[in-house]
Amino acid sequence: MRIVNEDLSPTTAPLVTPSTTGYLLLAVEVDRRPMVLPDSRVKALLIRESKSVAAELERLPEVVRATVFRGFTHLVLGENRRLLRNAVAADRLWPARYDLVILIEVTHPATIDTVRSNRHYGRLSELMAATARRTFEVAADNPRSMGDVDASRQGVFLFNFFYGRDETQLMPVWEYTAGWWAVNTALDNSRVMQPLDGERHDYGIINHCRWDRLRDVAPQMIVRPSFRRFVLANFAANDISAQPTLYRLA
Repeated sequence: MRIVNEDLSPTTAPLVTPSTTGYLLLAVEVDRRPMVLPDSRVKALLIRESKSVAAELERLPEVVRATVFRGFTHLVLGENRRLLRNAVAADRLWPARYDLVILIEVTHPATIDTVRSNRHYGRLSELMAATARRTFEVAADNPRSMGDVDASRQGVFLFNFFYGRDETQLMPVWEYTAGWWAVNTALDNSRVMQPLDGERHDYGIINHCRWDRLRDVAPQMIVRPSFRRFVLANFAANDISAQPTLYRLA
């Protein structure tokens, strides 16, 4: 890992013991319109159906919770556009512009196949494939954590889809820069999802966290020079790009 502007590092990441649960993440791109605009009729119906299926999945003993998130803004200022453009041209990934995410937390990564084979999950997958413009599905575990993400109440939720030219650098760089978020946005929760062996690796890690209000996070990324000079600079130095999108509970 290459470190730049080390003097701007506010603190180390306040990590806790990772969760032993596993994750199934289904992210889809439905509407062509910007996320801030009202949902199309197709997307509104898809959200309603997804929430119904998620409720059925939560009845399974293997499922801890199943949550539907609706995207409302993509934070382009967090991206390394040149790196992503080259990766897309080389057919390594598709840009993460997912306006709907279903996150299913299961009791253990070993139970993921059981949930995947369940008829309710099959119905959900078929529904997305038939309706969405683009879909992304991945099973993951949780190698790093700053605390559980509370999805029992409304808030501002982040799914940050990280791409790195060298995936082995993603976790060290995320951990090195995570302290900035704790200090500057009072972030006290975050879980990193890493694809299991045999899963798609479009994004080497996906970070998920929550704030109470939009003003807790967005202004800090704009007004604090250290966001660009420390966070984004360390991403760029290691050929990493974040692809952050903010969501609310659907």
